[in-house]
Amino acid sequence: MSLRLSTVILPYRRWHEGARDTWRRAEELGFYSGYTYDHLSWRSFRDGPWFGAVPTLTAAASITERMRLGTLVTSPNFRHPVTLAKELISLDDISGGRITLGIGAGGTGFDATALGQEPWTPRERADRLAEFVPLLDRLLTEDSVSYEGDFYSAHEARNIPGCVQRPRLPFAVAATGPRGLRLAARYGQAWVTTGDPGLYENGTPEQSVQAIRGQAEKLADACAEIGRDAAGMDKILLTGFTPDRGRPLESLDAFVDFAGRHRELGFTEIVVHWPIPDSDFAADEKVFEKIASDATAQLG
Repeated sequence: MSLRLSTVILPYRRWHEGARDTWRRAEELGFYSGYTYDHLSWRSFRDGPWFGAVPTLTAAASITERMRLGTLVTSPNFRHPVTLAKELISLDDISGGRITLGIGAGGTGFDATALGQEPWTPRERADRLAEFVPLLDRLLTEDSVSYEGDFYSAHEARNIPGCVQRPRLPFAVAATGPRGLRLAARYGQAWVTTGDPGLYENGTPEQSVQAIRGQAEKLADACAEIGRDAAGMDKILLTGFTPDRGRPLESLDAFVDFAGRHRELGFTEIVVHWPIPDSDFAADEKVFEKIASDATAQLG
């Protein structure tokens, strides 16, 4: 099974002060996809520059030609399916059909309260995602949608001409729990995981691999329930949140070993963070570029 290598570029720099060059370089290096986070602000970057995902991806689409682009991930924390669908259809058109929507339930970070609401419980986030994804699926595939749900409504929402990609742009659903995995099985063209967050601080790489194997098995069960073969579904690992942390980017050999272990679990795409100095994503840029140019060939 071939393994794709992608990158996620955090939107913390002004477009004309480095961000534009980074997106261009990502395509030059041959990354399969370039993703960005869809947050209003994020963790240690909260008090510094942070730009919107959709405008960033629109700009990236205008200066790239081959690389796929997408969010990793969008959530209902501050998005509404009706307005998001319109932006996605526009973005898919501008990019010439190169957009993937990474989507998940969101968390308890700054996005969860930025609109003045109280943070939702895990169950509330799961409830909203369970309504958000099917409605977004309809909005991206039907010319006119009316809907009245517990959390979201649409009244004759028009989305003509629809996506360039048919029947719609692909969803990459981030999930580890049973409800999210069922959504991924039914609506996702891909599944996204960052591993088991409970192992990040004190777990081992071996324990992480076992935990991710368990997640993949549960995804396969969710697919089997609806008569779908999980083997035909793309599986994306967003790195940087397993006990390995930044070690896979310390050398080409270290990355090939890390990626190979996860390819054996059925992953089709590994996503690495573009290096950011003085952050959790700091890495040697020369090593990073060597991994980008050589790792895929070594993995076969």
